[in-house]
Amino acid sequence: MMKLIQSPLAAGAVAAGLLLAPAAAADAPDNVAHLAGEDGKPHIVFVTGDEEYRSEETMPMLARILHRDHGFTVTVCFALTDGVIDPNQSSNIEGLEILDEADMMVMNTRFRTLPDEQLAHITRFAESGKPMAGFRTATHAFRYGGGNPMDNEWPHKVFGLPWISHHGGGNSTDAVIAEDNADHPVLRGVEPFHARSWLYHSQTLLETATPLVIGNAVRGAEPGGENFSDPHVIAWVHHYEGEHGTSRVFFTTLGHPYDFKAESMRKLALNGILWALGLEDKIPDDGANAEFAADYEPNNAGFGDKYKPGLKPADMLAQ
Repeated sequence: MMKLIQSPLAAGAVAAGLLLAPAAAADAPDNVAHLAGEDGKPHIVFVTGDEEYRSEETMPMLARILHRDHGFTVTVCFALTDGVIDPNQSSNIEGLEILDEADMMVMNTRFRTLPDEQLAHITRFAESGKPMAGFRTATHAFRYGGGNPMDNEWPHKVFGLPWISHHGGGNSTDAVIAEDNADHPVLRGVEPFHARSWLYHSQTLLETATPLVIGNAVRGAEPGGENFSDPHVIAWVHHYEGEHGTSRVFFTTLGHPYDFKAESMRKLALNGILWALGLEDKIPDDGANAEFAADYEPNNAGFGDKYKPGLKPADMLAQ
């Protein structure tokens, strides 16, 4: 059984974005990827499980950088079948009990139908007042049907946006800075960039959210294509009023594996996580160091067998 050191990060302690010397996990089971960090540094748990956008590769990449540069303890949970990473497995993400002692949750799941005992770890964390971040398909993290609030209501209130649809017939997105909030710490070092992700509709973004990056739909997959129709917000921050406190939340609807080849996309993600933790004073003027901590050659997005087969959690953060 996994042993955890109790974190003194009290529920609601991050209402002002302030951490209270959290402790790291002492041990971790073999059904997650895990790197132990420095004593007293936050423990971030990445919850992955999507059959399209290779979150099983993108989130470990970010976890490695955060571990290397900031000494954080990082754990990545995966959709598994018989101990092997299986993005098409929609009803099993193992190791989620580690969230009960984590200091931050980062979600990148798509249309999961988890059993109650697994889902409870996620929903309990969301109400804790601790920081969160989400990527791309976490706007539609779950699919239970029958009007279940987890399908649309939950991601709307927690992350700021429910799933609506792709915007237009474009195949990529030009990302530009929201001028009114250009001095936000999350945008330090972030320059306009081209992302491979299709643009998502964001008409129902919470009015209390702070837009940071705006996306323009591009016809085609390459930079320089024709922009068309209306822009939509693609990255923002907000504060979620949970049952036990107020969480700082960073979210972006980008998340295609090739998006992260752009340095500004990586800076945006890393800055956003640091801001959510209340560590914006640790974000340099030119943004977080976004140099890869290991080779990053992800498979392309796509359904079916597009993912790399036969990988186990221990392979994803192996040093």
